[in-house]
Amino acid sequence: MSLEGKVAIVTGAASGIGKEIAFELARAGAAIAIADLNADGAQVVAAEIVATGGRALGLAMDVTDEAAVNAGVARVVAELGGVDILVSNAGIQIVNPIEQFAYADWKKMLAIHLDGAFLTTKAVLPHMYGTGADGKARGGTVVYMGSVHSHLASPLKSAYVTAKHGLLGLSRTLAKEGAKHGVRSHVVCPGFVRTPLVDKQIPEQARELGISEAEVVSRVMLGNTVDGIFTTVEDVAHTVRFLAEFPSAALTGQSFVVSHGWHMQ
Repeated sequence: MSLEGKVAIVTGAASGIGKEIAFELARAGAAIAIADLNADGAQVVAAEIVATGGRALGLAMDVTDEAAVNAGVARVVAELGGVDILVSNAGIQIVNPIEQFAYADWKKMLAIHLDGAFLTTKAVLPHMYGTGADGKARGGTVVYMGSVHSHLASPLKSAYVTAKHGLLGLSRTLAKEGAKHGVRSHVVCPGFVRTPLVDKQIPEQARELGISEAEVVSRVMLGNTVDGIFTTVEDVAHTVRFLAEFPSAALTGQSFVVSHGWHMQ
């Protein structure tokens, strides 16, 4: 399969998982909009894709700001020609026990993960629901970046677990609403991926759990895997590409756990 002629928006794509997804979809032939709060980082990633012969646009986007999301999507449509794929990847992590979890942090976590997924979805759907030059529904694919925590809970992550569970409901609803328009949706659920976001958690969890950082890695992050290996950004990007290229609604409304066996379903 190929994504030639398709246009993808990847949020939170200036670094980490989102960046690798952007590169992978570009390698498949899609034009890529790198949407990130870090505007300079988004421009750098876009320039790297262009340097390899791809089409890309870097733009600043706060996914919790409806006006910013709508303006960003409008720019993508104007400059790249539409939207066929949305990868809602932007996210952060804050860890604390529930009784110490600041309400402001709770609201921030849900705003970025859930409000951001909703707002970007709402903004792209009119373009996916529209008709192409052949008179048929343009259709599209929406992929939400979930987590093994979309299915399981861990201590210290109440807001993150709640948000990631919520993405399953949004995706399944979109799968039903979007079917008649040729729109599919999925949640990709990685295990622990060794990104700066995860590296930041290691000392935080060691402190909260009263164990060493080495034990956080070996027991908390890798203890349930089948091979003691971190999920990689490439693992996740390949899964997103597969879903974007899949040709029918035989796969829609599903969650795909990419975790080296950390969680099986």
